Amino acid sequence: MALRIGLTGGIGSGKSTVAKIFETLGIPVFDADTAAKNIMNEDKLLKQKVKDLFGNQSYEDGTLNRKYIASIVFNDVLKLEQLNALVHPAIITTAHEWATKQTTPYTVKEAALFFESGSAAGIDYIIGVSAPQHLRIQRVMQRDNISREEVLSRLNKQINEEMKMKLCDFVVVNDEQHLLLPQVIALHEKFIQLST
Repeated sequence: MALRIGLTGGIGSGKSTVAKIFETLGIPVFDADTAAKNIMNEDKLLKQKVKDLFGNQSYEDGTLNRKYIASIVFNDVLKLEQLNALVHPAIITTAHEWATKQTTPYTVKEAALFFESGSAAGIDYIIGVSAPQHLRIQRVMQRDNISREEVLSRLNKQINEEMKMKLCDFVVVNDEQHLLLPQVIALHEKFIQLST
């Protein structure tokens, strides 16, 4: 089976940008966040469990009300843990099934919570994307159109950036000082070599 590469980093670190580079290089990327949205919108049993946990407001016209749920889970650690306990097992199963169907030398699974969710099991190597906190805050404020306080609240729910990077096998620096492309190409070549 192909090598399984994990791609992680804190909110606003630039994981998605790095994932797009891998895709441009012809490597399939599994986006755990998108998969979670799809599963939470399509799996009837999971939808009911989410409604039981958060109330009927958690869905509007049958579609997940992400803003409503985010307003709860980013302010209530217990609710966040309960939501993750519902969603993560389904994502891990879906990612595994997806990976077994790929034919490239390696695949990439992009997920923010590898270490926190237990989804690092079965992954051969994990790449961390690192960026200074001030840049991460600025990026998320612009991307999500939210306040600095809301970004800091989300950051505080994630594992410490320095600790996360120490747990990774490789680190890509996305600080607007180091070029991303050469770093990703070097990893791509390494994974091709390791897969033979």
